[in-house]
Amino acid sequence: MPGEVLSQSEIDALLSALSTGEMDADQLKKEQSERKIKTYDFKRALRFSKDQIRSITRIHENFARLLTTYFSAQLRTYVQISVTSTDQIPYEEFISSIPKMTILNVFDVPPLDGKLLIEVNPNIAYALMDRMMGGKGSSLNKVENLTEIETKIMSNTFSKAFLLLKEAWSNVIDIEPSYADFEVNPQFLQMVSPNETVVVISLNATIGEASGMINICIPHVALEAIMPKLSVRYWIESDVKNREPEEIERLTKNIEMASIPVVCELGSTDISIEDFLDLSIGDVIELDQGIHEPMQIKVGEIPKFTGQPGKVHKKMAVQILDFVKGEEEYE
Repeated sequence: MPGEVLSQSEIDALLSALSTGEMDADQLKKEQSERKIKTYDFKRALRFSKDQIRSITRIHENFARLLTTYFSAQLRTYVQISVTSTDQIPYEEFISSIPKMTILNVFDVPPLDGKLLIEVNPNIAYALMDRMMGGKGSSLNKVENLTEIETKIMSNTFSKAFLLLKEAWSNVIDIEPSYADFEVNPQFLQMVSPNETVVVISLNATIGEASGMINICIPHVALEAIMPKLSVRYWIESDVKNREPEEIERLTKNIEMASIPVVCELGSTDISIEDFLDLSIGDVIELDQGIHEPMQIKVGEIPKFTGQPGKVHKKMAVQILDFVKGEEEYE
């Protein structure tokens, strides 16, 4: 079999089985050919590689963190949003999997072609709206009876929140999300053909005591132009290419001009709280460091040098004697 190496004893046993009739050569060939056949469903075409799916997942994990921060500040309550899965399925299958009445937000994302659909479970949508109106964040499901005011509040809230997609996608492409449509019945929304492959990123959202799913549906046609950019290799190469000499020089100068504290410690000691409370002006504290021992010089909080005290032009100074053992020496 391909990829396997048989020992001499196994080869002898196989030849013996074939010669005695215990194993049929035609049957063996048939089994091998059957194992090479792999079922492929043309209605469920896989347009994205595993590497690209991982990249899309990573982008929306960042988006979930941005949403969590945004809603936490707006609602002033417990909010937790995280990615649970990323799948590529036909658009028809996605529409069939969501509730018959739900909150659907459609976005244009130029320069990408096509539209992006974000479905918010009514439990989350109502809890969010109730909290914004001054309530406790109670959940309610009456999508079919949405008033004009409720529709306006929800559409405004989600249009502002989901603009964070621009920041989440900034490492791949600069998009300009704009709110295009608000719908409650998925049957009235036909963005692409039923068999078109879409990527569905499912986010689990918890707002106060309410919980539900937020599903982001991105058609393949929208991502087709940037498919090469969704590979990890492209990201690594882009990071290397973007490091221009001018940028490196500017960063180097900024680091060189950064201010950090340098402290020379005369010594230390341990005293009881009682003695500390009884200290007064003129008291002397004996340190555990001799006057002839080198002092420790810290850069930030890290010991870097040893030195000795002195004076330069009638001003107190410290002369560096050596590097602290174990620390890297810099010229």
